[in-house]
Amino acid sequence: MKVFFTYILVFCLYGLAGLADLIAGPVRILYAEDAVANEQRLQYAVDKMVAATGQPSSVFRFAKTPLKKDDLVLGVLGTTERWEKFVPATLLESLKSQESFLIYRKDNKSPLIIVGKDETGLLYGCEEASKKAFYDNNPVSYTDAPEMVLRGTAIGLQKTEYLPGRDVYEYPYTEDLFPWFYDKELWIQYLDMMLENRYNSLYLWNGHPFSSLVKLKDYPYALEVDDATFAKNEEIYRFLTEEANKRGIWVIQMFYNILLPKPFADKHGLKTQERNRIITPLIEDYTRKSIAAFVEKYPNVGLLVTLGEAMEGVGQDDIDWFTKTIIPGVKDGLRAINSALEPPIILRAHDTDAPAVMEAALPIYKNLYTAAKFNGEALTTYETRGKWAELHQTLGSIGTVHIQNVHILANLEPFRYAAPDFIQKSVKSMHDIHFSNGLHLYPQASYWDWPYTADKTERRLLQVERDWMWYKAWARYAWKANRSESEEKAYWASTLSGYYGLSEAEAANLLIALDEVGEISPKILRRFGITDGNRQTSSLGMLMTQLINPYRYGLFTLLYESEAPEGEMIIDYAEKQFKGEQHIGETPMRVADEIVAHAAKAVQAIQGIQQAANKNKEEFQRLLNDVYIHQAMAEHYSFKVKAAIQLLEYKYTENVESLRKALPDFERSVDAYKKLTDLTADTYLYANSMQTKQRKIPMRGVDATFKHWTEMLPVFETELKNFQQAIDSIALAAGKPKKERKLLREKEVHVKADVQYAELKKGAKLHLDQELVVTHLANELEGMKAVMINSEEQKLHGTILPFESDQNVKVLVGYFNNTDKVFAPKPVLEIDASANDYGQAEAKVRNALRIQYMPMLDIHTYSFPKGKNELKIPKGEALILGFIADDELQHAYNADVDNQGDDMDDLFGYYEETKL
Repeated sequence: MKVFFTYILVFCLYGLAGLADLIAGPVRILYAEDAVANEQRLQYAVDKMVAATGQPSSVFRFAKTPLKKDDLVLGVLGTTERWEKFVPATLLESLKSQESFLIYRKDNKSPLIIVGKDETGLLYGCEEASKKAFYDNNPVSYTDAPEMVLRGTAIGLQKTEYLPGRDVYEYPYTEDLFPWFYDKELWIQYLDMMLENRYNSLYLWNGHPFSSLVKLKDYPYALEVDDATFAKNEEIYRFLTEEANKRGIWVIQMFYNILLPKPFADKHGLKTQERNRIITPLIEDYTRKSIAAFVEKYPNVGLLVTLGEAMEGVGQDDIDWFTKTIIPGVKDGLRAINSALEPPIILRAHDTDAPAVMEAALPIYKNLYTAAKFNGEALTTYETRGKWAELHQTLGSIGTVHIQNVHILANLEPFRYAAPDFIQKSVKSMHDIHFSNGLHLYPQASYWDWPYTADKTERRLLQVERDWMWYKAWARYAWKANRSESEEKAYWASTLSGYYGLSEAEAANLLIALDEVGEISPKILRRFGITDGNRQTSSLGMLMTQLINPYRYGLFTLLYESEAPEGEMIIDYAEKQFKGEQHIGETPMRVADEIVAHAAKAVQAIQGIQQAANKNKEEFQRLLNDVYIHQAMAEHYSFKVKAAIQLLEYKYTENVESLRKALPDFERSVDAYKKLTDLTADTYLYANSMQTKQRKIPMRGVDATFKHWTEMLPVFETELKNFQQAIDSIALAAGKPKKERKLLREKEVHVKADVQYAELKKGAKLHLDQELVVTHLANELEGMKAVMINSEEQKLHGTILPFESDQNVKVLVGYFNNTDKVFAPKPVLEIDASANDYGQAEAKVRNALRIQYMPMLDIHTYSFPKGKNELKIPKGEALILGFIADDELQHAYNADVDNQGDDMDDLFGYYEETKL
């Protein structure tokens, strides 16, 4: 910990405007230089004090400077005996943790003493003294200390769309892409906000920042920016780190692995990122030297390492990459500047076996930390359980500091979220459930569009201004989570009163509304959603098929198993309801009622205060509009969920009346969505800030489409109309046989490997090294030529299949519905940003085939253009079931080969070319 705190940057005095009015008479500012490790930080605090009081400062010499009653004496603990002359020993002994401080005045004839355990603590003490007006000559004895070691915020150097010829996360640091990055005034505003809220770490996220920040002698062509831009990058990065240092903020640079700069990749005929790439000496050497050069140039900047996603996570490769490339690179940089102080490295537990990596790394590098997402890429619950809680607990128990990453917040955007009660409970659970002692906080909304919010205003609003309460609440509870309910209600009412110019009673009502609204989005996603990831835009609603058949859309089961209280999914609830079985925990029907009740209480609380604000009036009106937006959204979801539960009854009764009974709630859900559309039409630019092909729910958001409620309303209206027509069609078709699907047409390709084929049919053997046979098969797959696999070879090495085709084709790849490591992992966007590069993320044919003794198999399709191509399948068992024309299998469906029940998807038809 001593090494780490060498890098903790110090907070300075904040908010001393008007300080001179609090001081009865002339004051001397005396500061002790003893035990000060960073003179720049101390001088920044002293300069702020001088500017605030108009009084000069001078150095305090123990036993040589006589004190006067109006003196203000500042210092760092250092040698305790020196301070015992002025401060009781019991108070000094309370300064045990880093950043702790005390404020002491014996009586009205004595000077005011502020002592910090370290420089950070001293500055927090100055800030507290200013806020509490301890300058009125009354006796005072006050101590405080933070609970969380790290309290940080994140900013992404990312964009809402991909750059031409590049993939996700690939954004060089340039003025064209990130003009705000070079705006010094904006940085000062943001850093001052951090200082005000006692944040002590700032995370900068980017896929590969090194090629914008360092030049390498051996790889000069790897630099992604021109010389003029590089010089500007050096200047602004130096400015940022120096200004952060003054304010006690530790800058941490994040990067992905293995990601290469485009000019380097192009020169060597490589891809910038490739999940299953082989680690080569060239790639290893370039990366190691990049990290070394960065550490040499910025030794006080920490590193946040993401091993997974851009490389195949969970295995020996990521352990080797961390211990044989990244850490050696850091050590190379330290050797270059003759430094023995290890900069902190934070290992992100994302798509990697973090406990195994840490076990291998700790013997060779001590200054390590871990970080993991709190609720995935959303905010859903403060009652995390199951496997996700177990991962946090494991990382929180290995002896290093474990950090909670409140990440992306895809279910909250784009609206304001300022619910202190939910946030306080979340931070408590970080300590109590996750054994965590650090916070890494993302922007509340519009991460990909930093620094702006999604509000549709004449001048774009800044997130640092609009979401002030988001930052304040998380910081308050990261500092100290256990505060009484009465204390918090009084604090936040006073804070809201001051910000909006409300009476205390009006502010108390506004606080009620904010806390009630704060329950709505978390409950919606955790009980009805598909994923905790940013491929779902929760505020835009969900298709009916997404509610009643979530597996079709790649259900991320961790959302229900770990990131929600114990309860039931809609499909489980409907089945139990029909069978008359007892329900368990938080049910969809209960949440459908609760979100409407929360919204009603919020709206009731703001009645009568619509025109009450005397300050920040325009923002107050936008905040109230968000309350009404949440009411419309809650009603939409509530009615639609109730309709979903009712129409699922048809799955068991096959009685058309079960569908007719769902119509009234279905219609009400669309009416509520019309209200939601009206409330957002002129107030928001978009719902989701990530507007790429990764956005898939409720509709695929290619090229920034389906990003607004005005685009989604016609979809939901069509969905309802199609359902009404389907009811009529079912009634007319009663008793008629169902149509069978047409056979898929095999396409000839030239496979450039020694392979054997097997014709798909029941009884067929698809393995070279096993005698297992096909027991269930979708009719349309009959006759396809499957590539026979050696299962043991595939488990060890995966599969690379080169082939050539004279037309666009799809390759049918069968993934087993089992998460055991013997099976190849399905392409999942939550952990792999490249999981849909070939259209493979969605299971096109679910429950398509079964091999004896094996799990059910789903078919994913990989689309390739004509010409030479290469199919890559990760390690583990999977099947290659043939090649078809690229225009086939356009829409996903459930083949249901072992008769588990119709998924009812055909009830909702199409919206243009998209199957609903």
